[in-house]
Amino acid sequence: LRSNVVGAQLGEQAISTSVKAGAIGLAIVFIFMIFVYYLPGLAAGLALIIYTELVLLILNAFNITLTLPGIAGIILGIGMAVDANVIIFARVREEMTRGKSVKNSLKTGFQKAMSAIVDGNVTTLIAAAVLWLKGSGTVKGFAQTLAIGIIVSMFTALVITRMIVYAFYAVGLRNEKLYYRPKKERTPINFLGKKKVFFVISLVLIIGGFAVMGVNSSRGNGGFAYSLEFEGGTSTNVTFNEDYSIEEIDEKIVPIVEEVTGDHNVQTQKVAGTNQVVIKTVTLELDQREALNQAMVDNFQVDESKISAENISSTVSNEMRQDAIIAVIVATIFMLLYIWFRFKDIRFAASAIFALLHDV
Repeated sequence: LRSNVVGAQLGEQAISTSVKAGAIGLAIVFIFMIFVYYLPGLAAGLALIIYTELVLLILNAFNITLTLPGIAGIILGIGMAVDANVIIFARVREEMTRGKSVKNSLKTGFQKAMSAIVDGNVTTLIAAAVLWLKGSGTVKGFAQTLAIGIIVSMFTALVITRMIVYAFYAVGLRNEKLYYRPKKERTPINFLGKKKVFFVISLVLIIGGFAVMGVNSSRGNGGFAYSLEFEGGTSTNVTFNEDYSIEEIDEKIVPIVEEVTGDHNVQTQKVAGTNQVVIKTVTLELDQREALNQAMVDNFQVDESKISAENISSTVSNEMRQDAIIAVIVATIFMLLYIWFRFKDIRFAASAIFALLHDV
């Protein structure tokens, strides 16, 4: 039996860069919405800030474990949250184009958009639920933040945005130009008229993809370029002469390991209370191990006798892979049933699901 207390794999930098990514995404969406939708766009931007704060508050209140994919789920949620506002404002513009007043257009726009928003979010919620039930570890974290984001985004779009827009109208901002400016009608693109061309392109891409997967599999490389979690690899334990921080490891050590091994998915982890660093790479042959040891000695004056290596198995089992396939099938069936129930016609549901499976 052997036990090590390991440090974090991700440092403060990972959190700060994720926060920056979220802030930049939020700012760009905010500016875009104002540019395209004027005053309602400003309302949507303010609602989006409230949405972000609510999501963070819920994560904190219910003590939900925050994983890196979970942070990605929050940032993805920002983009998804504004979708509902786009649907609403598109409906409002349709009403104003027909000559209705601002107030009536807003009222009708919110009413007409509600069913589309609910349907779109429920289908995504089905996918999140299946991910949570069939997923494991960090995938569950992503599913949780995604589900929270979906529910909160529906609330902010249908309640908060409406309150802010109506507040703007109530304080006297009623000029039609603040809400919509007629533009020159654009000639719609006849996509269906060119359907044969698009079907051919799609088939070529799909068949080409499977062909490349087949060639890679026959060479023993697998259909996909799987990461360490799927394939396993080599774990090298190096005792350095000083205690490097996670940021220093990423900046100084990882580039050298990538250069020697040719692996650009290197994972590192510190062993607490020591100068040891665990370096995980793809499976290394004997000459590659020797080259890595020599690189550590040459660049960091490491004692070669304090370097040990062992092959490690994958952390994602075949069972997890099967669960992923089952998750796709289960989510597809439930989406099919929901759309069929909502629109009372299996042709609508089937066409939507076929398009979805085509994308997969």
